Amino acid sequence: MHRSNASSQSATRDTLSTPVLLLMAVAAGLCAGGNYFNQPLLPAIARDLQADDASVAFTVTIAQVAYACGLLLLVPLGDMLERRALAVGLMLLAALGQFISGFADSLSMLSTGIAVAGLFSVAAQILVPMAATLAEPQRRGQAVGVVMSGLLTGILAARSVAGLLAPLGGWSTVYRVAGLAMLVVALLLWRVLPQSRNPSPRPYLQTLVSLGTLFRSLPRLRSRALLGALSFASVSVLFSTMALLLAGPGHGMGEVSIGLVGLAGAAGALMANVVGRVADRGGAMRASAIAVLLLIASWAALLWGADSLLWFLGGFVVIDMALQGVHISNQHIVFRLAPEARARLNAVYMTCYFAGAASGSALGSFAWQHGGWPATCAVGGVLGLLTAVALAHDRRLARRG
Repeated sequence: MHRSNASSQSATRDTLSTPVLLLMAVAAGLCAGGNYFNQPLLPAIARDLQADDASVAFTVTIAQVAYACGLLLLVPLGDMLERRALAVGLMLLAALGQFISGFADSLSMLSTGIAVAGLFSVAAQILVPMAATLAEPQRRGQAVGVVMSGLLTGILAARSVAGLLAPLGGWSTVYRVAGLAMLVVALLLWRVLPQSRNPSPRPYLQTLVSLGTLFRSLPRLRSRALLGALSFASVSVLFSTMALLLAGPGHGMGEVSIGLVGLAGAAGALMANVVGRVADRGGAMRASAIAVLLLIASWAALLWGADSLLWFLGGFVVIDMALQGVHISNQHIVFRLAPEARARLNAVYMTCYFAGAASGSALGSFAWQHGGWPATCAVGGVLGLLTAVALAHDRRLARRG
């Protein structure tokens, strides 16, 4: 028995080596980033498919709704089924969605492909808690941080990659390349990942019902979900309006230049790995506090960025670092609340997280329409202050616990 345990522990260390973690990060980035390819390509898609702008723009909503459905309906399967097979299977189906989009000759076919890719791209949210499950306790935060860095880099780079590939073969090129890349990475994951299964799986309906039970019974799941939702709402105020600011008279930038500005946020994605290491040393609460302070401060820089690209870039990098700091420390704490239910905890947390993003986008658009950039920064800053209030509430819960 001792030899078996030692062998199992050794296998875990080997399978979660740096190359394997990086492969998981690439997979997460491909899955999550695939939902953002269409955003810079909408004019070209409308022109090629002879569709009106409003109908084509609705494909952005299709991707978001499909992803939300996947979070609620598919991610909890990680606590029921064998995780390696589940992650690879979902990724292959997401690749199918990318190919459908890449060969679409009508808006309905494109919408179908985007919906399929969005629904099954939640494979990324299977890989994140899987990394936490397979990692040794002292490396858990680092493992989650590496995979999340890949996921976030994929989201940030997707728009720029789509804009750069489109001139080479049209807007469909990025979907075809992404589908092929996802096939290759999925097969590599199948070869290198170990099998991983919850020792006490539940029936599917009971698993779904348990999402509400977990939310009601775990106060810090609620507080950290609120913290994540508010922080992402604050950042989404920026994401929904930055192109309007940069394309306006203050900066006069084109689509490609705006896409390249988005790459500056990739520096913030590196924060995920740093915060993961800090959390492993017991500093999750401290990392959260620093990240929330950065979130609030970034809006001052962004306000000054109305006429200064340097201030805007500084604020953009800082706000993205702040978001990753909050998010990774949140996941580190949430995954420890009920280790046997990590996939379900992730489903609850991420659903709240993206609900915050959708709310922030709507508030940002409203603020821009009624008060321009100053009103936008005011809304983002207020959401940052509310994030600090949520952190204070979570700190009280931690002290009681």
